[in-house]
Order: sequence, then structure tokens, then C-alpha cells
Amino acid sequence: MTSYKTMLKGFGAAAAFALTLGATSAHAQSCGNSAAGFDQWKQQFAGVAQQNGVGSRGIQALMNARYNDKTIRIDRAAQKGGSAFTMSLDTFLNKRGGASIVRTGKQKLAQNKAMFDDIQNRYGVTPGPILAIWGMETGFGGFMGSENVVSSAATIAYDCRRSDFFKPHLIAALRLVDTGGLSPNSRGAGHGEYGHTQFLAGNILRYGVDVNGDGHVDLSNMREAMYSTANFLRQHGMTANYQQGQAGYRGIQGWNAAPVYQQAIAQLGAQIEGR
Repeated sequence: MTSYKTMLKGFGAAAAFALTLGATSAHAQSCGNSAAGFDQWKQQFAGVAQQNGVGSRGIQALMNARYNDKTIRIDRAAQKGGSAFTMSLDTFLNKRGGASIVRTGKQKLAQNKAMFDDIQNRYGVTPGPILAIWGMETGFGGFMGSENVVSSAATIAYDCRRSDFFKPHLIAALRLVDTGGLSPNSRGAGHGEYGHTQFLAGNILRYGVDVNGDGHVDLSNMREAMYSTANFLRQHGMTANYQQGQAGYRGIQGWNAAPVYQQAIAQLGAQIEGR
């Protein structure tokens, strides 16, 4: 029987990682809101990365990273609040193709019943919310992003708006390059999210599950993405009772901050399960 391992080794507790980063980041406090200075910042940040366990492959990926203007455009749009924080649930579901997500989600559940049964046995997370997230994030793997993950992660870590939040995710992305969980050419979303369900790199290290036992988590692998998503939800409080007002709803809240997104996942999940 395969031993499914959560990829925590080498990463340590989140608090310990943050303390290490904080202790060393005084040497790389500069940030910028344009491409000017990005290459110099990478040189400075390489020392922080090395002190946080990044090896030669990760450092080379950092040095090859390019400033991504699209990442900044996406982030500035998100800063304005975005329609996901203001539109009604019905409007949001229509815009995101809720009925199609339910139809395809039911098909995926039937095709992968043994896997989702095992996930539920291991994590206590029913398949509906996982499938709803998969459908919502990437159209069930149909489009997982076109931006270079390392370049996007480096750009948003360099950007002054939320540098402290994204620096640990950049460190994590570089460590994943070292271990093979990412390649320097991996493609994802605008903030460096990756895989079937669009994890930030730090969350891959913290919640990723190595299903096939090859020593690293690859969220372009559907099975590893599904188990990792279940682990994330469980660690954030998900239970089989996940509708709004129930205890398990906090697992969905941990996934996304937009209330309408949370409501959509709960509703679509229930419909996929035939509740």
C-alpha cells in the first residue's frame, strides 16, 4: 500500500520559517513597483534564499526569473476588490459556469470513485467541495495558467504592496525547483499559483501529498492535486458538514476569502454529491 506523505520535511513549521525569513530579510528589504531594480533585488534575495535552504537549482531559477508585468496588472485589479467580492451568488455562478461545473463534477466523481472514496476515508472530506474547487480553479485541469511560476512569484515578492506575504512563497517555489516539484519553466497563474487546484508554493510544501511516493509533490498530477486539496481543506477545519453555518464551512473559508466564492463552493459541492 502506498504511503502518502505530506511534504512538510525540510520546510518546518510555518512560524519557524517566517522567523528565519524575518531574521535574514534585513539584507534584502528593497522592493519596487516597476522592473527597474528587479535584477539587483534578485541578487540580494539570493542570499536570503540560500539561508532558507534553497540550493543551486533554485538559485539559478531565481536568477533567470523575469519581471512579469501581467502579474502586476492582475494584482492591481485584485487590489480594487474585484467583482467576486460584490456580485450576487446567482450572478457569480452564471459567470463561472456553475451548471457545467456540476455536470462535469458528477462525471469526474463517477470516473474516479475509488480515489474519492479513499480521500474521504483518509481526510474526512467529501468529494463535492474538492470537485467544485477543481472546476472553479482550472476547469478540471483544462487551463492551469500560462505564466512562468518562478517569474510570477519573484515579481510579486519584489513588488512593494505585499512583499512580506509573498516572499515565503517565493522561497517555497525555489525549494520546489530544487526537489523537482516545480521546474524552472512550470506555468501557472498570475501570482504563482500552480496545478489543478492552483496552490501557492508555500501551501504545496505545507499541505502537498506525495501520492506516488516519488519524493516530491507535483500538482500537475491530478491525483496528487486532489489529495493535497483534501489535506488543505481538512487542516482548515473541513468536515462532511460544510454548508454555511456548519462547522466544516471554515475549510472553504480557508481556501478563498471572497464570501461569494465560499458560498459557490458549498452549493456546487452539494449539487455534485446529489444532496
